[in-house]
Amino acid sequence: MSGGQVTKLTLAYNGAGFAGWARQPGKRTVSDEVEHALRTILREPAPLTVAGRTDAGVHAWGQVASYLHEAVDPRRLNGLLPEDVAVLASEPMGEGFDARRGATSRTYCYRVLHSPVRSPFEHGRSLHVPGRIDRDALHACAAAIPGRHDFTAFTPSETYHTRFVRDVERAEWLEDGDLLAFWIEADSFLRQMNRILVGTMLEAAAGTRGVDEFTSLLAGAPRSAAGRTAPAQGLYLASVAYPGGSAEA
Repeated sequence: MSGGQVTKLTLAYNGAGFAGWARQPGKRTVSDEVEHALRTILREPAPLTVAGRTDAGVHAWGQVASYLHEAVDPRRLNGLLPEDVAVLASEPMGEGFDARRGATSRTYCYRVLHSPVRSPFEHGRSLHVPGRIDRDALHACAAAIPGRHDFTAFTPSETYHTRFVRDVERAEWLEDGDLLAFWIEADSFLRQMNRILVGTMLEAAAGTRGVDEFTSLLAGAPRSAAGRTAPAQGLYLASVAYPGGSAEA
């Protein structure tokens, strides 16, 4: 092994064919694919530490992982990886770098196609919503999210989390014609937090709950008070920020 050398990988992947990032017996995962490629080149295991574990079906534009070994040319790794995952960068870092513990924030994007007709080009890449969306309601909901809040309502009741307060730096919907994108940046996230936020905001935009009702959920309401969990295919881990810079999509 290469002494105390730590390498930072920036990765992109289409999550449709994966059971998530983390290793699961008998299932295909992103970490297994990348660690297998590293082991083939380095001729010894190189376990990965990841900035943010993604669930089954969730994509990434700028995931970050680190491992204790020398850096490998991304072209060599990509030559061994399947087409739905790619290494964008491989950088040697200081001895103390840790992809998870060193991150200062993570940014996610959830994409919604608001159109009466589905798009074959957005299949598996966004949530198609043909019905009513009050875009002003979406923007009003998002405006309430930045700051420190208790997000208990936005994670499954059965959870390993013990702290439900998160500091959100940015939350906004951006519009590009029929495509709506919810961008959110925070120090860390609860499991399924972004998907439940989106599902609940879409209910407010459809008129089945009020914006004030959505806002009240940010005070630590139970999970049962919030809305449905939006499907995984619209969610992307966009980037991870570190002191002095970030891994961008």
